[in-house]
Amino acid sequence: MAINKNHEFEELDGIKCGIVEKNVTALRVPFLKDLFTANGFSVVVVPSPAPKAVAAAVPKEGEEQQAVQPTPTAPETFTVGVTDYTFNAINAIFGRSLKTAKGHVVTLAYWNQLEQESHDEIPYYEFNSLQ
Repeated sequence: MAINKNHEFEELDGIKCGIVEKNVTALRVPFLKDLFTANGFSVVVVPSPAPKAVAAAVPKEGEEQQAVQPTPTAPETFTVGVTDYTFNAINAIFGRSLKTAKGHVVTLAYWNQLEQESHDEIPYYEFNSLQ
């Protein structure tokens, strides 16, 4: 069990892993897998468990049973982890320790896939010294 929400680890396919992200879409999995493989991590991807269904209400005596609506199927999502169970995604991004395949530092915008390429930014702790 993790000490806090920012540092999660669990067993994926029988391997103790540091959790990178949970409930990842199928489109994001290749991005994360390529990024971590380029940084020397072994990546483990498993399907996320289905959400727990709520039990249907049982009608009381004398009440009519209402039409049951089919529950929508949940989109298929995945849990992505790395075999280094001490890995923490937040520390890696803001500590500037992850690199892209081209050698640039992974920024938050690149991590969130808002930018196609990572542009090395001035770290927040050096910004005030430049003014």
